[in-house]
Amino acid sequence: MARFKFVVYSICLTFIFFILLSLCSSFPYRLGEAVDRTLLNHLLKMFTSLGIYPDSFEKPFLESTSEFYAAEGVRYIQQSDVPGYLKHVEIRLQEEHDRCLHYLDASTKKPLIATAEKQLLEHHKSAILDKGFVMLMDGNCIDDLQRMYTLYSRINALELFRQALSQYIRKTGQGMVMDEEKDKDMVSSLLEFKASLDRTWEEGFFKNEAFSNTIKDAFEHLINLRQNRPAELIAKFVDEKLRAGNKGTSEEELEGILDKVLVLFRFIQGKDVFEAFYKKDLAKRLLLGKSASIDAEKSMITKLKTECGSQFTSKLEGMFKDIELSKEINESFKQSSQARTKLPSGIEMSVHVLTTGYWPTSPPMDVRLPHELNVYQDIFKEFYLSKHSGRRLMWHNSLGHCVLKAEFPKGRKELAVSLFQTIVLMLFNNAQNLSLQDIKESTGIEDKELRRTLQSLACGKVRVLQKIPKGRDVEDDDSFVFNDQFTAPLYRIKVNAIQMKETVEENASTTERVFQDRQYQVDAAIVRIMKTRKVLSHTLLITELFQQLKFPIKPADLKKRIESLIDREYLERDKNNPQVYNYLA
Repeated sequence: MARFKFVVYSICLTFIFFILLSLCSSFPYRLGEAVDRTLLNHLLKMFTSLGIYPDSFEKPFLESTSEFYAAEGVRYIQQSDVPGYLKHVEIRLQEEHDRCLHYLDASTKKPLIATAEKQLLEHHKSAILDKGFVMLMDGNCIDDLQRMYTLYSRINALELFRQALSQYIRKTGQGMVMDEEKDKDMVSSLLEFKASLDRTWEEGFFKNEAFSNTIKDAFEHLINLRQNRPAELIAKFVDEKLRAGNKGTSEEELEGILDKVLVLFRFIQGKDVFEAFYKKDLAKRLLLGKSASIDAEKSMITKLKTECGSQFTSKLEGMFKDIELSKEINESFKQSSQARTKLPSGIEMSVHVLTTGYWPTSPPMDVRLPHELNVYQDIFKEFYLSKHSGRRLMWHNSLGHCVLKAEFPKGRKELAVSLFQTIVLMLFNNAQNLSLQDIKESTGIEDKELRRTLQSLACGKVRVLQKIPKGRDVEDDDSFVFNDQFTAPLYRIKVNAIQMKETVEENASTTERVFQDRQYQVDAAIVRIMKTRKVLSHTLLITELFQQLKFPIKPADLKKRIESLIDREYLERDKNNPQVYNYLA
């Protein structure tokens, strides 16, 4: 009787094993068919109790699972887009997790999930990135990127994910930085790109510090692909935002923009280029009264000081001190005996007294001023030198601006013009028609600047003069007449925008000054190092220079500066080894 029961029990157990094995092979529950979870739970617990669960069930189950997901992974990666594939993987992993909770032994959970991850994710991790990462980044698909990040972290593939992010930033950013036709929008595009990446990092990448460093490194790489141009354009972008006329922008919004620009500024290696252009533009804003907000100007200086130290902003701060001091000087001048007794009537004049070392250098232009302005300058000079003996005043006429009262047949107007425009217009008080040559002889304005000035008065939107013959450019045989048909809806009309516009020559001059300053810094660094070390090899000298210099420079350029110092007898080559330099005291 006992033998009979044992045989029946063995037959039943074998039958159950084949049922379970059949389930493992066909996976009806993974294809949407319903299964009796309670029954499976009881059967598998019985296998566990008998000690045959690992070998008789788990091993073939995991092998079959691996085969199932291997085939499914290949099929789905070909048929689905990346977002759809990631969602499918997420669902499958959750299903396997639920399966372990409901009827599989707890020991199966780890190898089962690992099997599914390996076949659905690890084997396709590169293909997923190649197929869809750029699309997800371009589309700002935060949910999908978050899902991708979470899944890749499960298989320890975040390094591959991070590399894809770096490549994406560099490739996308390169199009913004290297395309010269897009220079006008470069800074705006970079700011939008950075803001998008920051949002993705916060929401999609869970503020992972390594990913933050990847974004910073990639941005620093791309923004320095063109060594000097991005720095120049960032300075011009700040100038545009700080310049008067930005209507609709509140103080808070302006502060926010400046903070974002400062992020780009941090990535610039050649900060001296930014400083040179920023300084030049700041000078124009202060001297021409074009700043949107002095508070915003000072706030930007404070930000730069925090970033780069007081040495970086000392001259910029000095410019503000000169402006404040000039106000006091003008008030004192108005109260002086010279002003009360000698000044011509009908003219008001304000003078900016600038310290040479603080402001951008510009060559003075000698011109023939109207008699009234000459008298005013002489009286002010007499007053100033009586207060500050030993100083020298040099007038920079190219930075002067005036307000003229103009009588037109169709109404009286006030014209905000540059000093050069003023000199030209006042000639027409005593003449109806003047040739280019007549104006040049009467004013003494340099030819190129004179043509630019006449073009602004006769060929722009506000045509106070008429050019004969009509045309866009000023030619040698042109003549000019007072425009008695001039009319405008506003009483005060700005014509001096010409002074804010940067000429090609001015731009080239600013860049050239930066390069010249860099040469001085390189020479000083070489002498400083050699004075300390006395004897040094070429390789070690170059290494120390790269550590000390704060701007990008090529080894070949450093070699030229070393040769220059040898010629000037600051250094000499060692007689026994030409690759070694000796310092000459």
